[in-house]
Amino acid sequence: MTSDAQSHPGQRLGLPATGSGSIARPGRRIGALFIDYGAAYLISGFFDWDALAILTIFALIQILFLPTLQGSPGHRILGMKLTRLDGSWVGLLRPIVRTALLIVVIPAVIWDADQRGLHDKAAGTVLVRA
Repeated sequence: MTSDAQSHPGQRLGLPATGSGSIARPGRRIGALFIDYGAAYLISGFFDWDALAILTIFALIQILFLPTLQGSPGHRILGMKLTRLDGSWVGLLRPIVRTALLIVVIPAVIWDADQRGLHDKAAGTVLVRA
């Protein structure tokens, strides 16, 4: 075993292996994405399901709820919250950066050993179990 080997995602970040405060696993993360995107899709029905309206509504959901509820509606429904690495409030700018990169998609599908997407790494955030 090398010195940077870890037994669970988030160990290098000082996070527990399971339970509250552990790294949110991909299944929950993808489920939350579907919930949030589905909500944006339904709301966009008022705008004739325009693709740009769906994307804009999705972004607004993220930007409004990440700093206020510590997660999007999908995150909170599936038992996750977004924090900074030190556990403090994410603030207002980090959700904007994270959402902009999430919309581009590529940063969100490239993960590190801690199962953090590039969008979370760039924003200095981590999605953990609540």
